[in-house]
Amino acid sequence: MSILPTAEEKPVYVERMFARIADGYDRMNAIMTFGLDRGWRARAVRAVAPRPAGRALDLGTGTGDFLPLLVRAMPQGYAVGADFTVSMMRAGQHKLGSRSAFSAGDALALPFADASFDAIVTGFTVRNVADIGQAFAEMARVAAPGCRLACLEVARPRNPLVRIGHRFYFEEIVPQIARALGADPAAYTYLPQSARLFPPPPRLSEIMTTAGWHDVRWELLGFGAVALHTAIRR
Repeated sequence: MSILPTAEEKPVYVERMFARIADGYDRMNAIMTFGLDRGWRARAVRAVAPRPAGRALDLGTGTGDFLPLLVRAMPQGYAVGADFTVSMMRAGQHKLGSRSAFSAGDALALPFADASFDAIVTGFTVRNVADIGQAFAEMARVAAPGCRLACLEVARPRNPLVRIGHRFYFEEIVPQIARALGADPAAYTYLPQSARLFPPPPRLSEIMTTAGWHDVRWELLGFGAVALHTAIRR
């Protein structure tokens, strides 16, 4: 049974859902992805290749997993993690340092000036917004000329057997793991279900291009279950 909200309900639904799972989010994320998400994030940071003294944005930062990676890649730079759910950022306060910070913000109306960032990363966020095109347009607005973007998102494996196994794991097994660990099974039912309606990589590339990004490319990771899109702001 689908528990996906309507487009109108989505902002409130998503904010409340992530607020409920904030405290145990990191543990469930590591279990759910078998720890592979750390490598995917590192690959995304390498793809944007932030300048040593640059300014980087992690949109939909959650508990801030990208921020230490960005700071290490920018010895004199600064990284900002923006998220719609304040509870998630509170749960990740221990990941902040002197060259990183959190900022509450809506992906569809970012609280930053035009051309503010040299690099932008976003991980498993845009499928949770009500308007994917607007989210990428806002990222383009706050991107300085030459800014590189890396977007990690869900994809559907091409191999039919892998696709069936992947769907069974995320839609049947993951909610049971969440229940066993005392997490919110409804949240971990929404997360895999949201992948069903998410645009496939070629279509997401088109959305990014229409929103103002150039040289959009993508590759599949995690046996085809994850797509890494990269682009540049000309």
